[in-house]
Amino acid sequence: MFAYDTAIAERFPTIRGGVILASGLGNGSSPTELREAFLAEQRVARKKLDETPIAGIPSIEAWRRAFTAFGVKPTQHRVAAEALLRRLQKTGDVPSINTLVDMANLVSIRYALPVAVFDQATVNGSTTVRFATGQERFTDLGATGTTNPAPGEVIFVDDDNTVSARRWCWRQSSQSATSPDTTIAMVTVEALHEDAEADIQSAVADLLALLDRYQPQSDHLWRILSADNPVFAVGV
Repeated sequence: MFAYDTAIAERFPTIRGGVILASGLGNGSSPTELREAFLAEQRVARKKLDETPIAGIPSIEAWRRAFTAFGVKPTQHRVAAEALLRRLQKTGDVPSINTLVDMANLVSIRYALPVAVFDQATVNGSTTVRFATGQERFTDLGATGTTNPAPGEVIFVDDDNTVSARRWCWRQSSQSATSPDTTIAMVTVEALHEDAEADIQSAVADLLALLDRYQPQSDHLWRILSADNPVFAVGV
């Protein structure tokens, strides 16, 4: 199950979240066709950034306001989509990581929305987006020890109090990162801006099409969630 906690839905009533649970995956290096499509999308995104500053993109503006609302400086801890676009703008390209991450990053830069892929192998029970108490455990990428999120920040957390993402869509945990061994994953894409509903619908459709093309052996279930419909219970 994936859910937005009631307190999150009340504080951020414009939230829209696309959630895909994909199984039977075979992750690894991206095929040539996907890498070429990813590079083509990067060229399109760079042209858009020549016309609109990143901070002026409506979806990024909305995430900056949300980060500020739960006590995080959005220029110090950037929403994942903004960080990705800034890397693209600064270095000229975003490198290929693996099939699942490349598909997510392609859609992320296309819509300027945070798209995350969480390996489900270590998740205990459900994943809930909620405000942290400060007692939860987070292992940063590349780290071995755990830290605790700040009380009040938004986190993705399982039933065992293990955090898979801090500061909402700032950074994933080491355990949740995809690898060649990933066979089941949860893909999320989220938005808060005025056109969130339409953009999430389109982004989910694109992610499903990419899964069909580059992971044809996989199965997937999906839902689009909102403050009024905050729970994705698998099989319901």
